[in-house]
Amino acid sequence: MAKSVEEAKNSLRKKTPEPEALQLIPEAMARKYTAIPLAIDGNVLHVAMANPSDIFGLEALASWSQMRIEPEAATQEEVLEAIDFNYKAYDEIEKQISSISLSDGDKVDTRLIIDTATDAPVAQALRLIIDEAVKARASDVHLQPGEDKIRVRFRIDGTLHNMFSLPLKTLTPIISRIKILANMNIADHHRPQDGQFSIKAKGRLIDIRVGIISTVCGEMAVLRLLDKSLATMALSDLGFLPKSLEKYEDMLKVPYGIILVSGPTGAGKTTTLYASVNSLDQTERNILTVEDPVEYRFSNINQIQVNPRAGITFASGLRSMLRLDPDVILIGEIRDAETANIAIQSALTGHLVLSSIHANDAVGVVLRLIDLGVEPFLVSSALIGVIAQRMVRRICPICARPVEGSPEEQIVYSQEMGEERNEFIQGAGCKSCANSGYRGRAGIFEIFCTSDEIKTLLVKGATANELRTQALKEGMLTLIQDGMFKVKENITTPAEVLRNAYSVG
Repeated sequence: MAKSVEEAKNSLRKKTPEPEALQLIPEAMARKYTAIPLAIDGNVLHVAMANPSDIFGLEALASWSQMRIEPEAATQEEVLEAIDFNYKAYDEIEKQISSISLSDGDKVDTRLIIDTATDAPVAQALRLIIDEAVKARASDVHLQPGEDKIRVRFRIDGTLHNMFSLPLKTLTPIISRIKILANMNIADHHRPQDGQFSIKAKGRLIDIRVGIISTVCGEMAVLRLLDKSLATMALSDLGFLPKSLEKYEDMLKVPYGIILVSGPTGAGKTTTLYASVNSLDQTERNILTVEDPVEYRFSNINQIQVNPRAGITFASGLRSMLRLDPDVILIGEIRDAETANIAIQSALTGHLVLSSIHANDAVGVVLRLIDLGVEPFLVSSALIGVIAQRMVRRICPICARPVEGSPEEQIVYSQEMGEERNEFIQGAGCKSCANSGYRGRAGIFEIFCTSDEIKTLLVKGATANELRTQALKEGMLTLIQDGMFKVKENITTPAEVLRNAYSVG
């Protein structure tokens, strides 16, 4: 039996259900009985089910479809994944959108404002869009107005995908609905606004952070879907190589000093910082954070939201935190000289400080601190180490197969790994990965530790090349080297590593 389930699991991901079969069973019923129709054969409907011996489910499906049901075994995970992928709500979104009636002119009338605050078509349409985004594992939803339509795009595994479009006339009511949910000013169509709201989608409570700004074609909105499961990820889940993980965990054991994480927006810095804090002893340590914004909330950590209107900035919040007897301080981001200097002083006075900062690579972080006015001897005394990181997409395990690499991929792999390799594992594209060849993401890391030799170089005013040369001599892996090790383990592809890390180092 176990073998048949495994075979069904693999075949289900590769099989495309017939549209005619899908129309026979509604999505609500498919989810209720964890079953998905696959094909019609005469008067027989072939159905993949998590529990093929569910008599009540079989009877209900047969009664609804008026056909004889032929069940096939599959795992619950695979059936739900197939339901998510194959039952698209685009037709329902279009139906709700078409029923939205607008008054003449560009302004939204009072009746429409009231409607958008209830269970009206515009509210249903927005909910369906968010549901589709959650099903697609999207991190962001973009509503981008053009000259004749609204383009709806999802960011999946770090890459934007065009999903569908909406009539331009629906822009005002949809944006108004978002503003009402996020407690924004619906009458202000010119100034940028941001807010936050929560919504239940597919049985999960999703926190959504909203940003709205006016463009030449109308107001554009970006909705960031915050997945709370990322907030509780362990360090071992982030993609560290075993030796790199051991090195970073040793850095976190130092009782005081500062650890910095760098990388561009979307590189996973916040996830790494949260995983780091969650790995520390929260019972015997007072952990305080100052963030902008507070994306995820934790029960045993005291979190402070930056609020410039109330006089709370990173610098002022950090200065106030020092009077609250902290052991560990997490600063969302070091953006200016004042915050940098207070963070360094906090690290020197017996606190473990963690923060993010923007720089191209790990050595660049050290020079960035000096550029912000921190004296080199203070950097050498306070800095425990730096992590530079990027996110690369994982190869889809369902459609993975060996492919001959391009000359550039072969050359770079050979240079970094010291061995020849012509073939690499790549995803061909399937329904499980939305035909991208990738599913999920992993981090690639460059870990820079401040040894005695590096501290001496810092005090002497060493250049970036001198610091990097010493770090490499001490065993530091560059971003591209770390990425190529993940290529060797068939986690990602050389093209993905080159896309994210080629310009570094």
